[in-house]
Parts: sequence; structure tokens; C-alpha cells
Amino acid sequence: MSELPGDLLYTKEHEWLRREDDGSVSIGITDHAQSALGDLVYVELPEVGQDVEEGGDMAVVESVKAASDVYSPVTGTVTEVNETLADTPETINSDPYGDGWIVKVQPSGDIDEGALLTPDDYQALIDEEEA
Repeated sequence: MSELPGDLLYTKEHEWLRREDDGSVSIGITDHAQSALGDLVYVELPEVGQDVEEGGDMAVVESVKAASDVYSPVTGTVTEVNETLADTPETINSDPYGDGWIVKVQPSGDIDEGALLTPDDYQALIDEEEA
């Protein structure tokens, strides 16, 4: 089991988000999610400037096993996408919390942290799912 970064918040759908200094948030999928999916072969990214809704799908990751939607943990506008994933989607497998980020979003309002999980809460969710 990998260590969960303490500076992130998590969703029950296995996304993570990191608050950036400029007010935006970086979003990706967790190590647990990439491990469950297996080797990623394709990532469908949203467009820069696209509006996303909290809980709405914004990207798709495909592995040799399955395709899975990636849901936005915040409402806002996509300000950047990780273009390197088009050529090397497996970056998510090797570095899900670093170079494997998927999008950056500028939230349109306050982030509902009550709907998000702390690292300890997320670990408890994983433990419960694996039990």
C-alpha cells in the first residue's frame, strides 16, 4: 500500500485535488484507482476553457481492463490539461500524485471541503472497499 500525500483532499470516486498557490486546483486519480485500472493506454482530456461541474465527468482514463470516467471534485473552468498524457498515459500509473495530474481547474466558488475526504478518511474508504 502506498502512502497518501497529506496535502491532498480526496473523493469517494478516487480522485484527488491539490490547492495551488494561484487559487486553482490540480486534479488527478489516486494511486488506488490507477492500480485497480491497470496499465493505462489512453486519456481523454477536457478542453482548456471548458466548464466543469462538481461531481460531473470531465475526463476519461482507459486501461487494458476498462474505461473509467474522471469526475470533477469542484465546479469551475479548466485552465490547463496535462498534454503529456496524450503520448504517455502510463505516467498516471508511475506517478499519480505528481507528473500524472490530469487537469487544473479554477474553482468558480468556494470548495465544499465537507464533500471531500482527508487522507485518513480516504484510507478508511479504501480499507472498507478491500474488506
